[in-house]
Amino acid sequence: MRALITGVQGFTGRYLAIELHKAGYDVFGLAQLPDAVPPRGVKHVYACDLADPLCLTRVVAEVQPDVVIHLAAIAFVAHGDIDAMYRTNLIGSRHLLEALAQRGPGVRSVLLASSANVYGNATGGVLDERAQPAPANDYAVSKLAMEYLARLYCERLPIIVARPFNYTGLGQATSFLLPKIVSHAKLRAPVIELGNLDVARDFSDVRAVADVYRRLLEAPSAIGETFNVCSGHAYTLHDVLNMVRTLARYNFEVQVNPAFVRANEVKLLIGSRSKLQAVIGAMRDIPLSDTLKWMLTAKE
Repeated sequence: MRALITGVQGFTGRYLAIELHKAGYDVFGLAQLPDAVPPRGVKHVYACDLADPLCLTRVVAEVQPDVVIHLAAIAFVAHGDIDAMYRTNLIGSRHLLEALAQRGPGVRSVLLASSANVYGNATGGVLDERAQPAPANDYAVSKLAMEYLARLYCERLPIIVARPFNYTGLGQATSFLLPKIVSHAKLRAPVIELGNLDVARDFSDVRAVADVYRRLLEAPSAIGETFNVCSGHAYTLHDVLNMVRTLARYNFEVQVNPAFVRANEVKLLIGSRSKLQAVIGAMRDIPLSDTLKWMLTAKE
């Protein structure tokens, strides 16, 4: 079995490559600028931009993947170049799907990584896949647009859409919330500036997410469906801060920066994983405290 991962050098891609390699796949990847040494578990990384449809067609023809996982995206909500976000997340996805469709029969499953951001801030509480999307930023709009785009290819490709909620782990950029908090604790910084501390969010471990993606690829009943990928548990930022302080044995001051506080922010946001578990079975549960301990103590 041959797997092709777009964005293989990114945070999620590196963990997914290891997961697939352990499961016996020959793993290939795409990256705009491949590193000198491929990520662990990857046989070869092709230099290819999602903006280049001819390059994508050549790579697909050469790799002849059995499964494809599309992770490549601009994933930072506050990214400064909005046009680039749409070019990558929407138009780049179309180029990939077209290259796969042109190959014809042979691909067993194509997993597209969307985002729980598509639900927006309109609805709080436990969300299942029937919740009405209400994207509240350009990143979420670009991901929802990708989902609609994928529907145009469902008759030609075995597509699965994943909507991951928040997840984290060792190696995630400090522009994201939990790595930012962990980094401050590791550096023994006296003060950290955050936004609303009373919101509660669903956090997963990247290793659990990689496990879910692999199992979805191998589940025939997943084809044509959309799945939340989540822990089903909510943690407030107070919870996270207390866990980090305890694990790091370091107390730091938290200041609320009004610039980081979003208006009308949802108090509670949790994903339902009932549909997911009905297809793949019980998930690999990693407590958030274990994930934070790993991030605090392991070497990059």
